[in-house]
Amino acid sequence: MSKRMEGKLALVTGGGGGIGEATGLLLAEEGAAVALVDVNGHAVDSSATRIAERLPGAAVLSIAADLTREREAQRAVDETVKRYGGLHALVNSAGVRVYGALADADPKSWEFIIAVNVLATAYCCKAAVPVLRSMGGGSIVNVSSVYGLTGRAGMSLYDTTKAAILGFTRALAVEEASYGTRVNAVCPGPTLTQYHIQRAASYGMGEEELRRTGASHTLLKRWAEPREIAYPILFLASDESSYVTGTALVVDGGVSIL
Repeated sequence: MSKRMEGKLALVTGGGGGIGEATGLLLAEEGAAVALVDVNGHAVDSSATRIAERLPGAAVLSIAADLTREREAQRAVDETVKRYGGLHALVNSAGVRVYGALADADPKSWEFIIAVNVLATAYCCKAAVPVLRSMGGGSIVNVSSVYGLTGRAGMSLYDTTKAAILGFTRALAVEEASYGTRVNAVCPGPTLTQYHIQRAASYGMGEEELRRTGASHTLLKRWAEPREIAYPILFLASDESSYVTGTALVVDGGVSIL
């Protein structure tokens, strides 16, 4: 069997770690040439190096860019196209968290999280759409969250932006269908990344305890590994999902049905 992304060209934002790096690795394993983008240049270079070490000969490009600035999103797409000659798949995985209640949110917090979680996705899509159209279409996968569907206390700003991604995904799917581009979202549940491990450590909690207790509210009683989210992203990015557009694929360990 051929690899699922053989001959495909992909750009993954948030590629400096977590779900973004795991997705870049999996797409490369499946034959894609991959560009990783992150605001943290050292982190994204390290991700690209780790992928290259695991997959000798893989085509992996690292790009440092602040995607909250439209011209930087355009530059990231332009550099990808310059290196690889086109683009077939865009995965918008970059995101940040702001903790606190809506009633206490200040303008700077709103502006920060909307810029990263919503506008950066919109800017990357805007930059990528002309390229995808020129290639006869492609796939865009936006990483939302199960909490964009359900909501919770204490993370309301984050959850609001992830709900916005779902509306954006549906609207863009409608607009780009006639050009052959499918647009979908993935809604992860609790996913154990270095971010969560380091945050827990700052409160004196080790990784073992975090793994044991941090996702007890899920039906499966555990965290997802980043690669477990990367596989659904791969499905939506590849031709295996050729009749899927405008949808949100929930990958949450059962959180949303409890």
